[in-house]
Amino acid sequence: MGRRDGRQAAPEYPHPFTHQLRLSSSQRIRGIILGVVLVPLRITLAALFFLIMWPLARLRLAGLSEEERSRPVTGWRRWLFHPIIWLLSRAVFFSLGFLCVKVKGRRADLKEAPVLVVAPHSGFLDMLVLCPTQLATVVSRSENTSLPVIGALLEFNQSVLVSRKDPESRKKAIAQITERLTSNGYWPQMLMFPEGTTTNGSALIKFKPGAFLAGVPVQPVLLHYPNKLDTVRWTYNGTTWIEALLHTTSQFYTHMTVEYLPVYTPSQEEKDDPNLYADNVQKLMAKALGVPATDYVMEGRVPVSKVGGLSLPLKSPARDTLSLLHKYGLGASEVEAALTRMIDRCQSGGQEWKASAEELVSILGLPEKQMAIAICGLFSKDDTVDLRQIYVSVAAVSGFVSFKSLLGTAFTLFDGEGKGSLAAVEFSDLMGALLGVPQYHTAELYSEASHKGLPTEEDLLRVLTTHPTYQRVVNEYLQPEEAGSQLSYLGNGKAVNNNGKMQNCNRTLSTFKKAD
Repeated sequence: MGRRDGRQAAPEYPHPFTHQLRLSSSQRIRGIILGVVLVPLRITLAALFFLIMWPLARLRLAGLSEEERSRPVTGWRRWLFHPIIWLLSRAVFFSLGFLCVKVKGRRADLKEAPVLVVAPHSGFLDMLVLCPTQLATVVSRSENTSLPVIGALLEFNQSVLVSRKDPESRKKAIAQITERLTSNGYWPQMLMFPEGTTTNGSALIKFKPGAFLAGVPVQPVLLHYPNKLDTVRWTYNGTTWIEALLHTTSQFYTHMTVEYLPVYTPSQEEKDDPNLYADNVQKLMAKALGVPATDYVMEGRVPVSKVGGLSLPLKSPARDTLSLLHKYGLGASEVEAALTRMIDRCQSGGQEWKASAEELVSILGLPEKQMAIAICGLFSKDDTVDLRQIYVSVAAVSGFVSFKSLLGTAFTLFDGEGKGSLAAVEFSDLMGALLGVPQYHTAELYSEASHKGLPTEEDLLRVLTTHPTYQRVVNEYLQPEEAGSQLSYLGNGKAVNNNGKMQNCNRTLSTFKKAD
């Protein structure tokens, strides 16, 4: 994370989850003129090649039993269909404007490196890397098998399928990957994107450990797009995949370079710790790319930075909420009154902490429903929102209440049975409300606060205000929205914030980065 100015923590490194292609007037005009001819022609050709591949991909496994499908395809089914699908795959990307792919270095054979780890992951057009890697097997979401053509190609590839919604599916996929990578050449080489999501390439985000769990050697593979216009990237925020496709196919050609780095053989320590192995390969690849290696991850479709097991959003939903409220003319007194109405409803019992966008309009005193929908979208994926989460996170950065008082209120809200302590799930929910995003890995903090049984309010306050890592989270990430707006002054004239800590708006979150 990065420098504080009293309002929003700017990322310490370039924000990797947003990409917006900006075109000059001449580039836009040129794209329109070329696109009128090239876009329909190229997409038609690509669709034609896909349609040809569809039945051929299905034929490769046609007539095989489930047991036979669970083994790698060999014999005539491989030597006949594999080169045909490879040529048609290359034809698809050739028709989209990837006329030439430059290859640097040497691809290791299967025995040298059972898995290829590829980064940075920029978008769906990265799948062109499968051509120079001879259609290595991949890992994909099981939901993709229902897509036309794509489902057939995943079946042809004998991909490892995983459902992000099913924990059992993940365990099965991990076992399947480990089995393949340790099969001593029985299964073909695998290709994995360890970032797990697409970025703008300005930094490498934290690698997921999947490719490193088996402890076998890996070959790092770098993807470069040395083009004047960076049209291929499709990220969490900014240019959409349709725009990326249209802009790319509007160019005369698009360059891509695949660079094979030397095989990385893990030490015994790395074999015993897949996360360490993943981090070291990430740093190696980042250095080769000339970009920083960060601890940013995409968690539940929210870009976060990891600190002591806590997930800190790169863009705070609470601060975005305050910005929206101020934008629509709600001053400090109106925001404070809205927070009061919100906590009154939360404390009224039952399930009153749940609210729809329509109810949020009256609770917050908003001028229109569209604004309530926008705020709901910051905290929830559906049309209802947890008012406890909005109240606690917004109150934490607004400065209207002291941190100690706020924590007491939050504790009461999440201590459903009024027992004076929190179970692990309740603890995670409270921290999720405080930081504005769900928290999935609070075991470390929970353990710190549970010295004498389940953590009480005093235990949580103690660890959040005395433990070096979490104290910094509170004092710096949860600063009031406007530095100085909620400050009180001591007799010596020094400013302190509401929990009594000395205010220093220029301190940086980078001081506790990696403190865990």
